[in-house]
Amino acid sequence: MMRRLSTRDAGFLATLDELLHFDNSTDDAIEQTVAEILKRVRSEGDAAVLEYTRRFDHLDVATMAELELPRSQLRQALDRLPVAQRSALEAAAQRVTSYHERQKLESWSFTEADGTRLGQKITALDRVGLYVPGGKAAYPSSVLMNALPAKVAGVNELIMVVPTPRGEKNALVLAAACLAGVDRVFTLGGAQAVAALAYGTQTIPQVDKIVGPGNAYVAAAKRRVFGTVGIDMVAGPSEVLIIADGSANPDWVAIDLFAQAEHDELAQSILLSPDAGFIDRVAASIDRLLPTMPRREVIAASLKGRGALIQVADLDEACTLANRIAPEHLELAVSDPSALVDQIRHAGAIFVGHYTSESLGDYCAGPNHVLPTSRSARFSSPLGVYDFQKRSSLIEVSQAGAQTLGPIAATLAHGEGLTAHARAAELRIKP
Repeated sequence: MMRRLSTRDAGFLATLDELLHFDNSTDDAIEQTVAEILKRVRSEGDAAVLEYTRRFDHLDVATMAELELPRSQLRQALDRLPVAQRSALEAAAQRVTSYHERQKLESWSFTEADGTRLGQKITALDRVGLYVPGGKAAYPSSVLMNALPAKVAGVNELIMVVPTPRGEKNALVLAAACLAGVDRVFTLGGAQAVAALAYGTQTIPQVDKIVGPGNAYVAAAKRRVFGTVGIDMVAGPSEVLIIADGSANPDWVAIDLFAQAEHDELAQSILLSPDAGFIDRVAASIDRLLPTMPRREVIAASLKGRGALIQVADLDEACTLANRIAPEHLELAVSDPSALVDQIRHAGAIFVGHYTSESLGDYCAGPNHVLPTSRSARFSSPLGVYDFQKRSSLIEVSQAGAQTLGPIAATLAHGEGLTAHARAAELRIKP
């Protein structure tokens, strides 16, 4: 079912690049629809949001007040959770918070000999919008991963939007919002929710940044509003790359491949191993375990369409390929994983050793599960506290410092033909 490849195959790299390629552009119909929604929400505000919510989410609402959930309803959702679910959610929240507290940036400055002070001032964003998918496809873990770093960063107000098609609310999502300290929750989704957050309406205040996953319409809307507000990323399908040697358990590796493949048919699961016999054992595990999976049709389609079992010459070559692939998730299921960590330059998250399943990172290990996809780990990083903080440069030039810096700036300004720039520096120089 999964294609078998070898780095010794003729044209292997071309085959690999074709396998990795994912076109994340949306079709013209989606773009046209999204453009119209954004335009109407920007000009009409609440009225357009209400109309689109009635049309797309089939909610019979007349006012925006009906779309905002009171804090008491979030608390009620948390209080009514079964004990095991609440305990798991609280444990995950604690671990995610503890990890992200170590990321917080602090302001700094230094003073030069002549009294000039230079530095950097760190401030949190004022207001952030969090998009959360709703209905049956609801992910409370995404609420924690997006909201908690914002709160650790010191964001003043966090506004969550979550669609509730036909009034269907997910108790775990609302409980996670309560636990994470989300300030306001509106039950709306789609491009209209992105537009409301980006431009503001009579009821929903404009945010500074929008984070969180969504469907093709949400992704297209986020792309279009970038610049008016910040966005986290436009993510592609989920990915896992596993580097394994003969010491790995083939059943564990097969299930870890399934764990990515069950997201959707476009998810990508790839195994790299120098051991042909081990690859055979993983293939046998896949055949045996797949029928036991509730989402076996989705898994099968994903593995057949975008998955691969690849034999490499050795683990060094596996690391070289991993850096070319730059996966969202990278598992090192080998006997000495620490020896490989230093060779990995491009990966969203690195899962080290046989007991570190990627699913632990999705829910409760602590690091963020919002990771760069589609090879963007070459230049991007996981979501974190730093995404909700910004830096301002501090420049305080002393009188003595102006005598040193003034001639330098004036000379360069004259060279660029900017006389006023030069004069501004020269006026501060003592005759």
